[in-house]
Amino acid sequence: AQWHYPFENKHIFDNGYPADFISEGIDQTRGWFYTLHAIGTFLFDKPAYKNCLVNELILDKSGQKMSKSKGNTVNPFDIIEKYGADTTRWYLITNSPPWKPTLFDEEALGDVQRKFFGTLINTYAFFALYANIDKFDSSVPQTPLTERQEIDRWIISELNSLIKRYIASMDTYDVTKAAKFVSDFTTDQLSNWYVRRNRRRFWSKELPTDVSQAAKNKTAAYQTLYECLSTISKLIAPFAPFLAEELYKNLHSTSGNGSAESVHLVELPQPDESKIDLDLEERMKQAEAIVTLVRAIRNKSNIKIRQPLRRVILPISDDRRRHEVEMMESVILEEVNAKKIEYVHDDSEIVQKKTKPNFKALGPKHGKAVQPIANAIRSFGASEIRQLQANGHIMIPVNGTDVSVALEDVEIIHEDIKGWLVESDGILTVALDTELTPELIEEGFAREFINRVQNMRKDAGFEVMDRIKIFYGGTQPLAAALRTYEKYVMNETLATELRDSFQKGEFSVEDTINGEQCAIGIQR
Repeated sequence: AQWHYPFENKHIFDNGYPADFISEGIDQTRGWFYTLHAIGTFLFDKPAYKNCLVNELILDKSGQKMSKSKGNTVNPFDIIEKYGADTTRWYLITNSPPWKPTLFDEEALGDVQRKFFGTLINTYAFFALYANIDKFDSSVPQTPLTERQEIDRWIISELNSLIKRYIASMDTYDVTKAAKFVSDFTTDQLSNWYVRRNRRRFWSKELPTDVSQAAKNKTAAYQTLYECLSTISKLIAPFAPFLAEELYKNLHSTSGNGSAESVHLVELPQPDESKIDLDLEERMKQAEAIVTLVRAIRNKSNIKIRQPLRRVILPISDDRRRHEVEMMESVILEEVNAKKIEYVHDDSEIVQKKTKPNFKALGPKHGKAVQPIANAIRSFGASEIRQLQANGHIMIPVNGTDVSVALEDVEIIHEDIKGWLVESDGILTVALDTELTPELIEEGFAREFINRVQNMRKDAGFEVMDRIKIFYGGTQPLAAALRTYEKYVMNETLATELRDSFQKGEFSVEDTINGEQCAIGIQR
């Protein structure tokens, strides 16, 4: 009917029929889906559409059908007014597949707004801030991927892998999975890993227009982040059309390209297989896993990430895996704030293991003869435990007879070696040496001091590149640490002076740092 067929536009109709897909609510199954299917069959002996994407009902957060009598309805106009259309759409897409009932929870919209949209907007704001300071122009020739740092090649590989997964999901109408892929990439890989690890490259004094290697490195960082943000704006366009448009146009206007056409008129990105390096992705994934375990140890033990530690111990017996970790050592050590990684053959060197019998499993198997077997299990040493874990069973002599003991028959108890804390995810095991030397304690003071000053700069409203003077007062251990790390502190805070002569002023605080009294004042 919309083409006035069959009276005109026959070629348009023939080229577009049947439709790629139809999308309506579950209540249209009989009234619309079936009607079109039946008419198409009568007239053309084929269906009217190739795919059917059904929207199920939206229920309240308890799974109850919304009704005015229950008082559990939601006014969509109020929701859109409060959270925005894009947030609402993204939540409905990612909360559950459209063909499953959606349990609507308004609090979850706030999570979407903060976690995904907030992260994306903050990442763009970070890029725009420094791109404008340095007058970055995205139209200049691209730095070849082979000349960029490994972390640039990694995020570009992840980006192209994302595009590949996204298109595969969209082609099968799995819009929920496609949107989640974008969300996970933006928060985990791009913001929490790439941008956070590369802040110093954007902070550096060099301008992208310089010819030094440092300037080229900075340009590569800009180009890499620009490509990621531009691609994300295109991938979110079907789900968050307004933010996608704003982001895409802002990226072009802040990067030397002038006005840009609408994101909804550009081609969807296609994956570049030549830029996908699965080995690099796997190495970085393994590094992230190690970092996550070490951070978990720090959190459980209340050891701040700004406190340097002496070493991380990794039990890795496989030479190939060890080589992969060694390639990422600098990344891991910087992330966990440790001085070195030590490798041991297996976890017996970082944890003490003891065994005790699991009578629930042993009893039904051995009946009255269980006690001698239980005593043998209690006496297992490191080699027996290693063999049991490797093979899933072990043969032991009991009263002159070999008895098979399975892994399920034994409870293995782990005890940390004094001074070391151990964490495992079932695949990886890491140990952290928590003994603090005087040198490590001093460096911890300096890092905490820097953090306080950076927060003061922000609270004072200073510009990113503003130079400052720092005046402090404190106990002898703190003052000694600041004398030792004077240049490091000044460099990190853009300070021209660091003086032990605190006077209360407009921008000053009095607090404790790692248990030591401290007072800090700053001036622009």
